[in-house]
Amino acid sequence: MTEETAGFKEPDVPADAGELTDADRAAAEQEAAGGTPPAGEAQGSEAEVSTQEMREAEGAGPEQGEAAEGGPATELEAARKALNERTQDLQRLQAEFQNYRRRVERDRAAVKEIAVANLLTELLPVLDDIGRARDHGELVGGFKSVAESLEMVAAKLGLMQFGKEGEPFDPTVHEALMHSYSPDVTETTCVQILQPGYRIGERTIRPARVGVAEPQPGAAGGTGGKGEAGAEAPAAEEENGGPDEG
Repeated sequence: MTEETAGFKEPDVPADAGELTDADRAAAEQEAAGGTPPAGEAQGSEAEVSTQEMREAEGAGPEQGEAAEGGPATELEAARKALNERTQDLQRLQAEFQNYRRRVERDRAAVKEIAVANLLTELLPVLDDIGRARDHGELVGGFKSVAESLEMVAAKLGLMQFGKEGEPFDPTVHEALMHSYSPDVTETTCVQILQPGYRIGERTIRPARVGVAEPQPGAAGGTGGKGEAGAEAPAAEEENGGPDEG
């Protein structure tokens, strides 16, 4: 090859290098003729190939791309569901705590009432003695002040006295120790209070011990019978013309 190709410039070869072989000359000619793509295009192709290889390696297809786009919505729905579950758990725990607090307060009040009832039950004989002393006119002087103070303290603790003469007999709060008949009553009635009863709120710590009276059996019938007999006797005498004529 003696003629120079247009646009081809023979590369500079160092002086100490040997002569170029035919293969080297052919490669140089191909490079000079534009057979090798520009550097930018080569890099773009390599970038496209690497992106495609990465997608293939990761297994990313069109469907997975759509799933990736819907990912935030799915995560939001899952977060809302978890929030609702936690809210329900919190409401349930709050309701259980409220019920527990009510039970504790109710049990505390019951324990307090039982403790006060036990204390006042031990004081009932003392209150009975004070009542008997008052009935006999012996509640005077300093003893009277002490007795009234004790009764006031018992009343502040919730102790209430019940049982009066003339009230109907109630077996749930009265204990009958004496029984009699009386024409002055129309039902079983407490006619005598032997020992007053005491209660705390709705809790009866001692029933009232009373004497009761019931209506006399056949009292109304007996009176009515006598009245009828007395009315029939004069009628019979009139029919017979009187006792002299008989």
